[in-house]
Amino acid sequence: MKKIIQRYLFFIIAVITSIIIFILNAELGKRALETTLYSLQEMLIVIPPVFVLLGLLDVWVPKETMVKFMGEKSGLKGIILSLVAGSFAAGPLYGAFPVSAVFLKKGASLRNVFIFIGAWSTTKIPMFLFEYSGLGPRFALTRLLVDIPGIIIIAFLLTACLKEDDRKLISKNIMELTEK
Repeated sequence: MKKIIQRYLFFIIAVITSIIIFILNAELGKRALETTLYSLQEMLIVIPPVFVLLGLLDVWVPKETMVKFMGEKSGLKGIILSLVAGSFAAGPLYGAFPVSAVFLKKGASLRNVFIFIGAWSTTKIPMFLFEYSGLGPRFALTRLLVDIPGIIIIAFLLTACLKEDDRKLISKNIMELTEK
């Protein structure tokens, strides 16, 4: 019982806080509930397809293929593939993290996973097209040409800052999470 409470402590505190807010200010409590339900609905629409695709990726892509194309020694090929995969991704950023976990489990390098997450968050094709049509080609292309090197530089810096113990801990945690 204690383990269950520890696991869901944040959720329990959030529910209790929401009840208190609702008691103190019914209008604010109602808006908070509406926002929570909207977010839950959005997550329920996005998460199932992401997990189906993850299952297919996990089964269909052999580890050797992932290591070859996105592993430590993949070089420019891995960087480009990470950028393209992140740019063609759909959905909110929280969808990138389970995908990243499967990439790591399959042997992708941390650097390429950082690039993938960066691309997912900033270089999505639909966002580029929206900016191109709404803000003009000069803005859209300039932002893209600044973001891509920035993503790569940040990924290299993050990777360089990680100690070997940190890398081992990340690998251990990924393996535990993906085995559940």
